[in-house]
This record gives sequence, structure tokens and C-alpha cells, in this order.
Amino acid sequence: MEPAARPARLALRGISKRYPSVVANDAVDLTVMPGEIHAILGENGAGKSTLMKIIYGVARPDAGSIRWNGKEVEISNPAAARELGIGMVFQHFSLFDTLTVAENIALGLPGRYRMAELEARIAQKAAQYGLELEPQRHVHTLSVGECQRVEIVRALLGEPQLLILDEPTSVLTPQAVQALFQTLRQLASEGCSIVYISHKLDEIRQLCHRCTVMRAGRVTGVCDPRQETEASLSSMMIGSEPPAVRPGQRDAGRVVLSVRNLSVPRAHPFATPLSDINLDLREGEILGVAGVSGNGQQELLAILAGEDRRAPRGSILFEDKPVGHTSAAWRRAQGLGFVPEERLGRGAVPDLSLAQNMLLSHQNRSTLRRGFIQRPVLRRLAGGIIDRFRVRAHGPQAVAGSLSGGNLQKYIIGREVTRQPRVLLVAQPTWGVDVGAAAQIRAELLALRDAGCAVLVISEELDELFEISDRLVVMAEGRLSPSLPTREATLDMIGRWMSGLWDEEGGHADT
Repeated sequence: MEPAARPARLALRGISKRYPSVVANDAVDLTVMPGEIHAILGENGAGKSTLMKIIYGVARPDAGSIRWNGKEVEISNPAAARELGIGMVFQHFSLFDTLTVAENIALGLPGRYRMAELEARIAQKAAQYGLELEPQRHVHTLSVGECQRVEIVRALLGEPQLLILDEPTSVLTPQAVQALFQTLRQLASEGCSIVYISHKLDEIRQLCHRCTVMRAGRVTGVCDPRQETEASLSSMMIGSEPPAVRPGQRDAGRVVLSVRNLSVPRAHPFATPLSDINLDLREGEILGVAGVSGNGQQELLAILAGEDRRAPRGSILFEDKPVGHTSAAWRRAQGLGFVPEERLGRGAVPDLSLAQNMLLSHQNRSTLRRGFIQRPVLRRLAGGIIDRFRVRAHGPQAVAGSLSGGNLQKYIIGREVTRQPRVLLVAQPTWGVDVGAAAQIRAELLALRDAGCAVLVISEELDELFEISDRLVVMAEGRLSPSLPTREATLDMIGRWMSGLWDEEGGHADT
């Protein structure tokens, strides 16, 4: 059959989906051909996630049709989607915390498997794609990045004809990203279609054959991203180019937070032990922490934030005072802010409103008076964040779980920034956030730094760290590299250090 006569692998026509307060998809058309890598591009809240849920059977459209390999189908649930040959990796994961990696993957595969056989298949597939996994590890012990690896491997084990990937490269080193791209190209050459959702415009231009752009629930254009610039793709997506982030140069002030010779054993069998951690965080600077997810970043943040209180008393100094034994509440009261990588469940309570979620960080005389919650104050504070950070939400009473991932991230960042903390610990500040919102978040972090705040940013987005950090360190296997000024670092160097090679390369400390 000639290529022009081949039926589309997936063809959506006039797909619409309405919720009580929003039209998520408005007469959307999408065509994906066999062997095509097709990008879906749009700002947060544009309707991408809803459309993917319809394709995967999680949501049912109110109108429109779906054709699969030329035949009209109804995809009533994810099991029906998998039976057709559709695999998907969600941005918000669908894993059972109390089950192991292998048990979670078994639930998503048809048929029955002996667990030893499945664990061997998982290990083989993970190694093939450069996604390190331990099949017997329980999911509740995994970082967000490691959970994403589980989802990717589970989807690939289904041998899909159509694979939907949502922000798949956030867990990978720059070298591993290229290896994944090579694998995706190989899958496409074998006839597998790939729907690729990413806010990394350079990835879309490098990898994808076609791109469908969405805005406010509608398709605004279809293009060949290889023929576009990042500026033109950004303009198609948000209507303008994102504001430029200009970090500027400044001298850091005195040390506010110090870690001295910190070693902490595993909290559970699959945790990463911390070994001889030393760092200084100064007022008026951003210290970037690079590393592949699962190398101790989660454990380090828990120690610094006070969630894990096993640190020796004198191993952590806040304003030259030993605080290793103090609680998270005490540290927050002293001016420490914290943005965890898990948005729902830790960063925000899904079933509470945005106004109610303010109490997670704003517990003071204005919000709590004589033991009573001041609801008008909470609504006013929440409304200010919604306006300032351009959060797409239906007011302060909107339930946190109803927001898209990117909009919830903007709200959580805004909630911490508006506290004007003396120290801010941030994990994955722009994960899954569109280019316009990412630029705004980075600008807010820089403004906080310029106001004298000491900011520590953990991110797997190396471009982001290079853009906003004054100094860089790398975490690998629970160890922390020496720091060096960002201007002296290169992507290739940091990529090698992410494998723990700084000792061999003569890594030096910057004081």
C-alpha cells in the first residue's frame, strides 16, 4: 500500500469535552500516521491532558469520533485502549504506593506472568532504554522521577502500536536523552506511532515529524517543527514569545544555611544513603543541584526541610545555629520555605480549595486568630497568587486537584514566594510547565534571590539550572560534588559528573 493510501493509525474528528466550569476540548481534530512521532504542544490548561485521557479511555468525549487503523472505535476504558495497542505514560502517575514496581507493572499488562519472569523482563527493558529500575522495590520509596521510569517501562512492555509520552525526558541525563531519542526513532521506523507531549521546544524540533498546537481547548495549527524556530513555536502556543530571563551578575552575601559532614543511613531498604555532604547556601544566590532522579536528592531535601530529623544536631546550621534536630514547623517559622517535587499530596491537598491550601504555609496571626481560621484572609491571599502568577483556576475556591499540573505548580511556587522566605528549597520548579509559565517562575526565583533570599533549586532540567543558578553542584549515589560557578561549567561536564566522575576529573570546591 502506498504511504498516501495508508489509513491513519489514529484519527480524531470533532472531539469535544465539557466540564461544569470549562470546555476542555472544543471540536479537536488530530491525525497520527503509522511510524510518525507527533508532538502535542500547548500551554498549561490548553486541553492536552484531557485529549490524551480520551484517547486512552480514561475520559469519554461528549462529541466527535475516534478512528483506529481506519475503523471507528469507542474506547471505553484503559483496558480497551491497551487491547487496541495504545500505551500511555501520564504526567500524574497511576501507581499503587504499597505495591512493588513489578506488581504495579503486572496490573497494567494483559494475561498472567510468573513474577520472576516479569521481573527479568522489566530489568531487560529498563536496561534497553537506559531507565534504571529495581523491580522488587516498593513504589512509596521512589522519587517522582523513578515513578516516571516505572510508567515508561510499563507502557513499553505492552508492545504498543501507539505510545503516548508525557514529559518523558525529565528523568534522564543529556546523554541518556539522546539514547532515548534513538530508541524512539527505532520504534517509529518499525511502525509504532508516538504522541510526544513536551514543553521542551528544542526536543520537539529535534525529534518530531509533525506538531499539533493547542490553545484554550482548540487546535490553532499543525506544522513541521523541524521547519520552525523555538520562537515561532512559542508564539503559536502562547501567542507571543516568552519573556527573556536575565539573571545578571551579583555578589552573594553571608552563609545562611550550611551542611557539614552529613552522613545519614537509609531510611528504608531502597533509599539512598547520604555520604559526607557539605554545602554552603548564601543569601542572594541560587545554588543549583543537578543529578538523575533517585540519587539522594529526595533524601537531602527531607533532611534540609526538617521532614527527616535523623541528621546530627550540628550537621545543619541555620544562621550559624545547629538545627539538625528541629522540626519542619520550626524551620518554616524561622523563614525556610519548601516546594516539594510531589504537587498533589505534599505540595497541595487535592480535595481542599486553593484558599484552604494556603494554610500549609501561611499559618500566622493574619490567617489564624484566637484559634479561628480567617477565611476571608485566605481567599484574598489565594486570589492574589492566582492573579500574580496567572493561574488558570476558577477562583480561590477551586479545588486543588482540579487544576492542570502546570497551573498547580505555579500556585504552589507562588504560595511560597509570597511568604518572602529567607531560605527557599525548591524541587523541580518547572516540571511539566509551559514555556511562558516556566519563564515567569524562573523570573520570580531570580527576583527572590535579588531580594536577598538564599535559594536552593534541585532540577533535572540542566538548561534551567544553567539559566538561573549562580553556582552548581551535582548529586550522584548520595554524594555531593564540589561546587563551581555556573560560568565555568559545561553541559557535557555536568552530564559526566552526574555519573559521579568529578573525583576523576579533578572537581574543585568553590568557596
